Amino acid sequence: MRDILSKYLKGDPVIWFIVFILSVYGILAVYSSTGTLAYVERSGNTEYYLIKHVALLIFGLFTMWLTHMVNIQYFSRISQIMLWISIPLLVYTMLFGVTINDATRWVALPGIGLTVQTSDFAKVALIIYVARFMAKRQGEVHNFKKTLIPILGIILLICVLIFPEDFSTSAVLFVTSMLVLFIGRIPLKQLGVLVGIGVLVFGGLFAYVWNTDVEFGRIATMKSRIETFIEEGNDGSNFQSNQAKIAVARGGFVGEGPGNSRQKNILPSPFADFIYAIIIEEYGSILGGLALIILYLLLLYRTFRIVLKTENSLAALMSIGLAFSLVVQAFINMGVAVNILPVTGLALPIVSRGGTSILFTSIAFGIILSASRTIHQEREDAK
Repeated sequence: MRDILSKYLKGDPVIWFIVFILSVYGILAVYSSTGTLAYVERSGNTEYYLIKHVALLIFGLFTMWLTHMVNIQYFSRISQIMLWISIPLLVYTMLFGVTINDATRWVALPGIGLTVQTSDFAKVALIIYVARFMAKRQGEVHNFKKTLIPILGIILLICVLIFPEDFSTSAVLFVTSMLVLFIGRIPLKQLGVLVGIGVLVFGGLFAYVWNTDVEFGRIATMKSRIETFIEEGNDGSNFQSNQAKIAVARGGFVGEGPGNSRQKNILPSPFADFIYAIIIEEYGSILGGLALIILYLLLLYRTFRIVLKTENSLAALMSIGLAFSLVVQAFINMGVAVNILPVTGLALPIVSRGGTSILFTSIAFGIILSASRTIHQEREDAK
């Protein structure tokens, strides 16, 4: 079995293990938390959403396997194509996108009835493009005009296009891009200028919307969520966070057991935004909450090992950028579930139910594993 796995599953075995365990958590939690939804929409067919989630997960894992077999250098050219596709896609989404749960983040694929969240596609495209750009400009990292200005323009363009309907993803993407620039050896003084420009742009947009009655995408909803979070829901308006806290409190250290969550029947989106709270309620704060935190931190640690061990700057920058964005997204989702952060709508990577999220998260994992495979190949060549 070990020979078979080593033959077909290249790259870091610990990252493969992390993906497998997260997938198991996702299958168990989605099956448990979609019971009420199944009774409302599928006449009690609780297996429907389980089968659908497993099918999407298998497709995502297959996509991950295909991606990890691609040489990391090919993503340099692919990133350019993805980036220039993502810009018109984001514009089209803003103008003609499909609205789900009061958010216009999706584009309907004609003829097959499926929707794609374009910000997920743009997120992967931008991170690997920034990594490619910095890998090619290692000799000109101090040149503000040739390096900093062009890449800042691309980063701000993508983030501003995502901003109206998905502020959280836009913010995570901007911070991730800054990290890739930092690891790409951009001088701290110049990086500080970039961060300042980004803060001014997004802060200005947010302040304008916050202090006016104008409707601007999802910012009005985000404004309401932040106000509710600051007020701590003393009037009972913070319904989602209150129910999530009840789920966490009921879970305790050991949990109520698989399938025994009560809050899954009360919480909105218990299979997506608040799936972490359901996992803690059923599996406890140790086997559920702490275990997931360790898994995501272990992913970040193993990716940092890739950065330290390889001399391939493209592999290092792509892998750390993608891993950082996944881990930050995970911790934001967890922070929402335990009421540390206001509700954002970000999914728990690989664990939450969803089609586009699973697909592009799988592609991100595949690229990280491709970078890990590159290190192994470098060692073999050296020997």
